[in-house]
Amino acid sequence: MRLFEKLALFKDFARQAGALSLPYFRSEEKWKARGLLAAIVGLNLAAVYLLVLYNDWYRLFYDALQDKNAAVFWQQLGRFSYLAFAYIVMAVYKFYLTQLLELRWRTWMTSHYLERWLSGQAFYRLELLRFTGQANSTGSNPDNPDQRIQEDISQFTNYTISLTMGLLNALVTLASFVGILWGLSGGFAFTLGGSSFNIPGFMVWMALLYCLAGSIITHYIGRPQIRLNFEQQRLEADFRHHMVRVREYSESIALDKGETVERRQLELRFADVLSNYLKLLKAQKSLIWFNSFFGQAAVVFPFLVAAPRFFSGAIQLGELMQISSAFGQVQGALSWLVDNYSSLASWRATTDRLTSFEDSMVALAQAPLAVPALEDDELKALGLTVALPNGEVLIHQETLQAGPGDQVLLQGPSGSGKSTLFRALSGIWPFASGQVSRPAQTMFIPQRPYFPDGSLRDAL
Repeated sequence: MRLFEKLALFKDFARQAGALSLPYFRSEEKWKARGLLAAIVGLNLAAVYLLVLYNDWYRLFYDALQDKNAAVFWQQLGRFSYLAFAYIVMAVYKFYLTQLLELRWRTWMTSHYLERWLSGQAFYRLELLRFTGQANSTGSNPDNPDQRIQEDISQFTNYTISLTMGLLNALVTLASFVGILWGLSGGFAFTLGGSSFNIPGFMVWMALLYCLAGSIITHYIGRPQIRLNFEQQRLEADFRHHMVRVREYSESIALDKGETVERRQLELRFADVLSNYLKLLKAQKSLIWFNSFFGQAAVVFPFLVAAPRFFSGAIQLGELMQISSAFGQVQGALSWLVDNYSSLASWRATTDRLTSFEDSMVALAQAPLAVPALEDDELKALGLTVALPNGEVLIHQETLQAGPGDQVLLQGPSGSGKSTLFRALSGIWPFASGQVSRPAQTMFIPQRPYFPDGSLRDAL
């Protein structure tokens, strides 16, 4: 049952990552995006082909050393220079094109989410929904949208490209070298209970068992990192958000002598950041212990298995080195999960956060809409009902009117709905109903003064 649950979770994660990724490759930039992706895939395939040529070079070069054949030795050194130059060129352009695709993708996603966040006053409505807990049906409300757009998008594009290209490279490497290793490893003959047995492709089976055991152990050791990475991003964002809040309310805090309280609040939030980070650090330490042991053992493992055939004279030094190289490539491909588990955990956490933000934006379509304002020469409200997010009605079926030149003063105790009425008249309060009309050129002044960040010319 747990296996099916894990498969369902993996399927759900793949669906989330696909839902976040596909819009860019179907956007107005789709041909540039697809072209860059195709070029990166092509360079990865070419790099694997070069590794196959390197593997053949190992056999010829080390056989020449064993046979003390100087002519073949210098010939293979010349061949190595060509292979190395080609590999360097491909590595440089693979890095450059990968970073270029990541940059273009991040630019598009940032612009896309900024447009949605700042359109239709979604930034304001999201805060209201988060405050009332009505953001989405999953119970995950949109905290710190600035962090989602600035940091999570960058991490998502980076992890998506690097991990998917790494997985593709591992699969192609496995397909390319498993046949080579099968042919080089020969069979393993043994006698058991008076019967003789022979296992063909013994090195392939040993690599498979070695990496399968390593992947299972890695999963159980590194599994807590998924939750801890998610929490770390959230706590870091909360700590940063509270410091921004201190800067925004600096005058009020200074007048109220509130520095001590704010410092205590910041220290509490930073303590949460450190506490979770220490848990994450311990989880990563355990995984690094195992990964280091796993990687070091993989260096000598093929020599231990192939040494009897070498000392018996069945294979030469060049073939032994070729077996070691092929085993390393197969083992590296099969160990993709072991080597990338920490990155996968971070990718999962980032994808969950962006998916939650996406769900919250989609939830706005089902959220209550503000009362649309009709154009008129006067400010009017007919049958206007204004409520709080919790459903408490402040104003019920009221009719209001103010003509040109009228001066109106609203009086009432705090919490009676004066500010909320102005929000409803301005068209930003979604918990209202009725009919509102006003002149086209109407200015509403917020309680807290606002000045755009930028030059005076831009503000004007």
